[in-house]
Amino acid sequence: MLLTTKIAGVAPLLLAAASSVYAATTTGQSTLQVNVNDTASIKTAAKTVAKNLISYYSGDKPGQTIGILPGPPPAGPYYWWEAGAMWGTIIDYWHYTGDDTYNTLAKQALVFQADPPQNSFMSPNWTASLGNDDQGFWGLSAMLAAEVNLPLAPGEADWLEMAQAVFNTQAADDRHDDECGGGLRWQIFHSNAGYDYKNTIANACFFNLGARLARYTDNSTYSKWAEKTYNWIRDVGYIDKNWNIYDGGHVPHNCTDINKVQWSANAAIMIHGVAIMYNMTEDAEKWGKPLTGLVNRTLEFFFPKGVMVERACELSDRLLCNVDQHSFKGYLLRSLATAALMAPDLVREPIIKTFKTNIEGVIDSCLADGTCGYRWNVGKYDGDVDNGPAGQGMSALAAFSTYLITEEQAVFKPLVTNSTGGESRGNPNAGEKPATLLSMSELTGKDKAGAGVLTAFVVCSILGTYFFLVTGVGERK
Repeated sequence: MLLTTKIAGVAPLLLAAASSVYAATTTGQSTLQVNVNDTASIKTAAKTVAKNLISYYSGDKPGQTIGILPGPPPAGPYYWWEAGAMWGTIIDYWHYTGDDTYNTLAKQALVFQADPPQNSFMSPNWTASLGNDDQGFWGLSAMLAAEVNLPLAPGEADWLEMAQAVFNTQAADDRHDDECGGGLRWQIFHSNAGYDYKNTIANACFFNLGARLARYTDNSTYSKWAEKTYNWIRDVGYIDKNWNIYDGGHVPHNCTDINKVQWSANAAIMIHGVAIMYNMTEDAEKWGKPLTGLVNRTLEFFFPKGVMVERACELSDRLLCNVDQHSFKGYLLRSLATAALMAPDLVREPIIKTFKTNIEGVIDSCLADGTCGYRWNVGKYDGDVDNGPAGQGMSALAAFSTYLITEEQAVFKPLVTNSTGGESRGNPNAGEKPATLLSMSELTGKDKAGAGVLTAFVVCSILGTYFFLVTGVGERK
């Protein structure tokens, strides 16, 4: 690591010379060398980590599924949702650094996994593990693509339409009930384990998406949903009076059995959404006060000594974080960066200060080839690859990309809206009629005839199979 800082009384040239000879090694491998006061050096580090992260993706290879990381278990370690979050990380990487190397992969992934023509990220392939939060993470990445004007080929469903499709499916009556006074359940389908759990992350994604759609489209329907969802999260007790954010509760207990574990991903999505609402309304009481409270408490809790720790699973004597949790740090850093840009008058200063203390640990954790460990507070690469390592790479890439906001003269393209240069036109009715669930009244005569032929074929196939089983014809003797 090359780390330069401002020290009173030390000539900058002498400090640079001293730093240039520092190169730590871990397990025989050199560490990533970064000068934190040099924009080019930060961007080079981010590029190295991005290249390493993308090496875990094989969806662009023959015979592989476009858009996903290896999985889901047992086929590979990653569930479907994490790839959606990874592409959001890649888009943010482009937004902060200007490097569009992986934009084509990101676009292909989002378009394919949106599952046209409905484009609501509800492919039947993932039904067994499809939660509202899983769908939500893909929707948030599509929303980011709209906000930063990620180019899309003419004729394809645009990013805003994808985000609206996710929102509309989640705002539908079948996703909401009166249990616990409202709120989304964790899982979409009754058959999935966790359907009886109403958690923060599912509702935070819905709130976040609603806030951002409201800002982009200037449509109050979205902002009303966002405010309603935020109030429910507060009222049910998932955010306490000290701005701690808890995980969720079970419907049979009226959501009063609150699991008080605190994850940085929950804080990330909530802070991002609240920052957007403040930016849009400039309401200091309704949104400014919560934003300040959430940011201050989050920095205090997750950065106890200036370096981020996922405290629920990253213990001093052992690491209990699973594959999903290894990616959480990146979401928080990305959301804090957005909050600093959306509400600089309220939270920029503490966020910038924290980013500057955190980056040293991130640099120490990475090897020269861009492989990064998980622990940022141990002063070296920790060799943690058991649960990942894409999550570690996502978190480190977010750390380097968002660190660029600490530059006093840093200028980034603002998050656009449909009145400030946004190219996504959207479709307010997107996702309201799943393409796979056409009613019988909508079937044409040709459809019905085809269905009749198919039915006859299936019946004959069943009878044929029965004949083979009973008579033994064709059975190898």
